[in-house]
Amino acid sequence: MKIFKFGGASVKDAASVKNVTNILQSEGTENTLVVISAMGKITNAFEEVIDAYYNKTNELSNKLGVIEDFHKNLMDDLFDKEDAIYKDVDILLGELSWFLTRNTSERYNYVYDQIICFGELLSTKIVSAYLSKIGVSNNWFDVRNYIKTDSNYRDAKIDWDLTQNLISTKIDASKLNIAQGFIAANDTENTTTLGREGSDYTAGIFAYCLNAESVTIWKDVPGVLNADPRVFSDTTLLEQISYEEAIEMAFYGASVIHPKTLQPLERKEIPLLVRSFVNPKETGTKVSKGTRLVPYIPCFIVKKNQILVSISALDFSFMVENNISYIFQKLHEYQLKVNLIQNSAISFSVCIDNKFNKFDAFYEELKTQFKIDVQKDVDLYTIRHFNDEANAIIEAKGRALLTQINKETSQIVIKH
Repeated sequence: MKIFKFGGASVKDAASVKNVTNILQSEGTENTLVVISAMGKITNAFEEVIDAYYNKTNELSNKLGVIEDFHKNLMDDLFDKEDAIYKDVDILLGELSWFLTRNTSERYNYVYDQIICFGELLSTKIVSAYLSKIGVSNNWFDVRNYIKTDSNYRDAKIDWDLTQNLISTKIDASKLNIAQGFIAANDTENTTTLGREGSDYTAGIFAYCLNAESVTIWKDVPGVLNADPRVFSDTTLLEQISYEEAIEMAFYGASVIHPKTLQPLERKEIPLLVRSFVNPKETGTKVSKGTRLVPYIPCFIVKKNQILVSISALDFSFMVENNISYIFQKLHEYQLKVNLIQNSAISFSVCIDNKFNKFDAFYEELKTQFKIDVQKDVDLYTIRHFNDEANAIIEAKGRALLTQINKETSQIVIKH
């Protein structure tokens, strides 16, 4: 049993859909379950629909039209007008319109999940129909009938016992199955979503419940690289990464694989492959139990637009447990993610991500009790398996405001 996951970039247009079907035919279509995300940037388009609907703007009709036009233009390049897929897509769009008309809930997260799911439903219907059209037998199913969660909309938790039972007893694993990523359902049949990297997680859930031999995530890169090619001109493909190393890298901010995707795979020692849908003959990267890293080289992770905050007591007293506990409580309240911590006897420094734009309110509250020094627009570089040369490469990028080194990892805050 193999699990394949294709993200939005792999099904962004008609040529991409054809490429996916070629990969499936080449890899073999028996004993395969395929998880597919919404097409291209359609999740973003659905988020615009949600905002227009929730905020009651007059843009809703236009936003819905963009989504319908995108899918039907793509379908026109794959199908004949009389093909049943056009009716199937109209039915889905009708269900969306029905929800928009009948919904009475004002809970944003609930509304978000009921609307956003149509991206995955549309993409999988289209891919499944195209496979059938070219003679590749497949079974499309609604993942919401199999993956069950609590009602924590937008970041739902899996009911593992119920999900395991449904998947293992009701899915014919011998066929080519087509399913949606990212979405699930609660016990009242309302749609839920699985949060960040949800489609990868869906693949991990199916692999765990079906005892798959492997999971392959198909991306537009050769595999996992030792640095972001958008930031570093010289990068190297990592052929092998251990589960533990991948989780460490994700913790520091690498977009390798989200830990929640790896956890079910690690429990059953199911290897994860990251391969290129652009060059599918290449082997890519394998994440599995075993050697931590092959080749064993420094890996660079960068988080841009960070804020470095140094906090000390107004009376120059020691920064002890009660002070630090209070600061962390406030960081949590203001949703400020901490990516680096360093403390001395009289000061406490953190490098934080101001994703929710709440730093100024945090600063105003703390400055009445502490002396605070702030450096905005800094970059945090983390180097796993660092050496002197790797540190020098980063230090040459600007002024190093803070450096922290432990056995495996070096972190440097740079001001450009």
